Amino acid sequence: MTEQRAVILGAAGFIGSHLTDRFLAEGWRVLGVDNLITGTMRNLAHLEREPRFEFLEQDVCLPLQVAGSVTAVLDFASPASPIDYLEKPFETMHVGSVGVENALKLCEAKGARFLLSSTSEVYGDPLEHPQRETYWGNVNPIGPRSVYDEAKRFAEAITMAYRRYRKVETRVARIFNTYGPRMRLDDGRVVPTLVAQALRGEPLTVFGDGLQTRSFCYVDDNVEGMWRLLRSDYAEPVNIGNPLEMTIRAFADAVQRHVGSHCTIEHRPLPQDDPRVRRPDITRAREVLGWEPQVGFDEGMDRTIAWFREQVSSGR
Repeated sequence: MTEQRAVILGAAGFIGSHLTDRFLAEGWRVLGVDNLITGTMRNLAHLEREPRFEFLEQDVCLPLQVAGSVTAVLDFASPASPIDYLEKPFETMHVGSVGVENALKLCEAKGARFLLSSTSEVYGDPLEHPQRETYWGNVNPIGPRSVYDEAKRFAEAITMAYRRYRKVETRVARIFNTYGPRMRLDDGRVVPTLVAQALRGEPLTVFGDGLQTRSFCYVDDNVEGMWRLLRSDYAEPVNIGNPLEMTIRAFADAVQRHVGSHCTIEHRPLPQDDPRVRRPDITRAREVLGWEPQVGFDEGMDRTIAWFREQVSSGR
């Protein structure tokens, strides 16, 4: 039997590095590709002596020249936090268009299966709650967040076009808020921001009134969803997220409880087009993949905070 090989784009990132670990654990060979503009080699340092792992530092917006056979390509190569994609708007749009097509071309040439990491941001500030995959979204196409939202919407469109017209086997995961070890302390998303502030004894930053909601999925559950989706025969988008919804204010209180801190709350203006609600309907994932989150919020937060505590103490 031919050894299976995955090309993971964005392998030095948060989710990408966990995916790399999972595929290696399943006996695959992995080629990780990353240009390191938001990823870090620290996330892959433990694989330095792993013979089945190779790393290529490259911008995926350049043609992907990969020797040998490829079974699957998983595209996680995009800035994903507001602080990153607002600082790197053109890189974000390019990787969501040129980069995705380069990945699809590689799949076409190799006869490989493609998995796109899309996002709940394709739903925008939703008028439907919870969000089902059949919802087309409420996205501002010219607002500051559009560089990410519309890049991902385009990425889904070109993925489906390659499926329909070039007969590439494709899968689309719409990822909701995911958290866990290896998130960057400074990436601007709510989990690392509030946890780092609490660990440092700083005021917790809450945007708006704090009543906007999010749903938090632990990274191990996310990776399990990706693994099942890639190996399934289902081609339509699938929500991968935790339907347990909470307000940002409640999340800030939970962070303080887990850290054991008593920090003040600082309210700041809500960013333009920031979604007021976010919760996945995961009926499709349950029915098609037999998947739903297994890691409880308290357990996931304990694991995450333990990792962040080490980062804060080491000054990273």
